Amino acid sequence: MYSWDFSSIYTYRHVLAVGLANTLFYTAGCIIGGLIVGLVEAFGRLSPIRAVWLSMQLFVELFRCTPLLVILIWFYYALPALLGIQISALTAGMLALSLYGGAFYCEIIRAGIISIESGQREAAQALGMRKMDTMRRIILPQALRRMVPPLMNQSILQLKNTSLVSVLALPDLLYQGQLVTHETYRPLEVYTAVAIIYFAILFPSTLLVQRLERRLDLKG
Repeated sequence: MYSWDFSSIYTYRHVLAVGLANTLFYTAGCIIGGLIVGLVEAFGRLSPIRAVWLSMQLFVELFRCTPLLVILIWFYYALPALLGIQISALTAGMLALSLYGGAFYCEIIRAGIISIESGQREAAQALGMRKMDTMRRIILPQALRRMVPPLMNQSILQLKNTSLVSVLALPDLLYQGQLVTHETYRPLEVYTAVAIIYFAILFPSTLLVQRLERRLDLKG
């Protein structure tokens, strides 16, 4: 019978705390970066110019159909060799996570925009409104309400995705857990603690999204 001992986890609590702080930092960075990338890609995919939306579609599908772990390793090892420049692990990780997440944010934003009835665009144009004003004042406010729940769900996935940056030796929660494991030789306790920490963050976030979805459904 295995004898559990979490006392070593408490001893190295500061190491895990640093990992948690870094994980939250990486998550915030890749969510912001991903939303910017997704917004640009979404409008690119809605462009009437064929070359623009085709290139954006290719870009989106490239990242959606490639495993994130492969993208991370490629950005860290292959991209510097191709460009002949030095890229830090943090830069490579954040860039990969932002572009990967941006591909999914793009589809959420695009779907939200095209879900608005075309009659509203036509009515706005009949009143003499410019396309940008129509998008900003009529389409986006309604689309944003439909986008919020899936955008939040994707952001939760972004937090989980940050655990993969440990392969680049970035000191996230999982990587710090690996360091503690090497010091304590208690992998079961350490990875159980790491899993509990992830759960403690993700479960309330999931409940918040579900509550928001119900509120939006009631208002709709």
